[in-house]
Formats: sequence, structure tokens, C-alpha cells
Amino acid sequence: MKIDSTSAIVTGGASGLGLAVARVLAAAGARPVIVDMNADLGESVARENGFTFARADVSSESDVAEAIATAQEVGPLRVIVNAAGISRSTRTVARDLTPLPLDEFEAHVRVNLIGTFNVCRLGAAAMGGLDAMADGSRGAIVNFASIAAFEGQVGQVSYSASKGGVVGMTLPLARDLSVLGVRVNTVVPGLIDTPIYGEGPEAEEFKAKLGRDVLFPKRLGKPEELASVVRELVLNDYMNGEVVRVDGGVRLPWK
Repeated sequence: MKIDSTSAIVTGGASGLGLAVARVLAAAGARPVIVDMNADLGESVARENGFTFARADVSSESDVAEAIATAQEVGPLRVIVNAAGISRSTRTVARDLTPLPLDEFEAHVRVNLIGTFNVCRLGAAAMGGLDAMADGSRGAIVNFASIAAFEGQVGQVSYSASKGGVVGMTLPLARDLSVLGVRVNTVVPGLIDTPIYGEGPEAEEFKAKLGRDVLFPKRLGKPEELASVVRELVLNDYMNGEVVRVDGGVRLPWK
């Protein structure tokens, strides 16, 4: 699929993996529109990289509709990458027998699962109005899941459930949107080196310890390595309905 001069929405694009994806798509000729809740950071990153910024809560219909309208002003919307998400670790029942607050579980589902679907449904509707390209293609969507969808650790029940939902809706979404010429794939990051791990000697020691569990190479993944897979899922017209792990072969232990 050709994406030169098209707009590409990247949610969570102001930092981390989302930003890495936006930069790779820009290098391929797209015009990224980074969607994020952090307006100060998002506007700064957009200025530095020549992107467009749109502030939006991915679970809000009106916010996402406005972000899509912004993207359509930049160029025909052919690409959507859903990298926005939250992750907090809390056991189902704490040691003092306090149960996991229901709103904590709901928050993960609202942002990670409902938010992803919200962007997919509204974005696909916009793509459906575009002129078709080769093979009737109108666009491509790549959603982010997590290896926690398959090997959730202690305390990850909310996060794992939300990301498991993203995995589970991949093929039905691809089937639903095939009539529009819109492909849907899901990328599953493993242990990727992002600012979430912090900086300094202690952070480096912690990351090195995590890397020992990776099959090969025994290190954390680089954001650029994950972004290159997302790029391929966008550009390759025969990739559809797939869930692709990018994790160096790691399988998470129980904790």
C-alpha cells in the first residue's frame, strides 16, 4: 500500500513506541498525526518532528472524531496505529484481602480495549469514503496488544484482559472491514526498551536482568525494531487479520 502524502493517525504517539512508529511512517512518506492526552508533550514533539498533534481521549467518540477530522485536513487518512494504552499492576485480591477496585479494571478496558475499538470504528468509516487504490485497498490499521495478553503475570489481570481483547477482535475486525478494503493487524510487543524503565545505573541493571529471559538476542528490544514491523504490516497488502509477536522469543514467567 502506498502511503506517500497520506495522513497516519498514531495514538499514544507523543512518546515511546508510538513516537518510534510515527517517525518510521514519516520516513516512508506519510504525514503523522499524533494523538495523545499530554498536550504539552504532544505539541512539542509535533513541532520537533514536523508532525501534526491532536489531543484526544481515545475512549471519547467526540475527541476521536475531531482527531480524525484533523487528520483529514492533513491528507487522506489511510493509516491508523493504535499505540495508546495504560498499564498498572494490582493483584485481584491484596494481601490484606482487599479486592481489586472495579474502576481499576474498568479503566484498563476503557482505554486499552474500548479506546482501540473506538478509533478503529470511526477511522475505518472515514477510510471507507476514500477512493480505492490497488486491489481495492483503502487503508490499514495496526493495533497494539502485549505479550501480557498471552502470559499475564501476577498483578496484570486488568491489563492482560484488556490486551487479550485486542488480540481477540483482530480477525473479526479484519473480516468486518474487508468489504471496505481496510486491513487490520495486531502487533504484540515484548520487552521493549522505552523511557518507562527510567534512566541511570539502576535502570540499566534492571533492563539487563529482564533481558536474560529473552531467548535471543538477550536484551530488550529496540523501539525501531518494533516500528519496522508495524511499517511492514501497513505497507504489505497481503498482511491481514494477523497477530504478530515481536519479542525475541521471550515467554514471561508468572512473576
